[in-house]
Amino acid sequence: MRLGVDPASGVPPFEQVRDAIRAQVESGVLEPGFRLPPVRTLAASLDLAANTVARSYKELEALGVVETRGRAGTFVAGRRVERSVRAAAASYVDTARTLGLSDAAALEAVRRALAAG
Repeated sequence: MRLGVDPASGVPPFEQVRDAIRAQVESGVLEPGFRLPPVRTLAASLDLAANTVARSYKELEALGVVETRGRAGTFVAGRRVERSVRAAAASYVDTARTLGLSDAAALEAVRRALAAG
């Protein structure tokens, strides 16, 4: 993860950090599950106050870009994973309906596959 803050910019530092992390997540540079540095560590490396980085993380969490797992840290949320699962589920539903399966039969097939896998 590469971040920098331009003190001469008219953009507040917390926005620069927030936007830089968000851009790296959206571009795929930071993958779902990637653990972000602790607030104090990142703040020290960017020569910022810890509250500045904490605000960035809080806003990213509100946007669904990251998730905080208590003492375990802050991680990139699995938005891409969720999209992939939804797409796979939609594809499965289309196939099940094409085959004439009832919803109950389609769900039972998924339960059996999950139990077997």
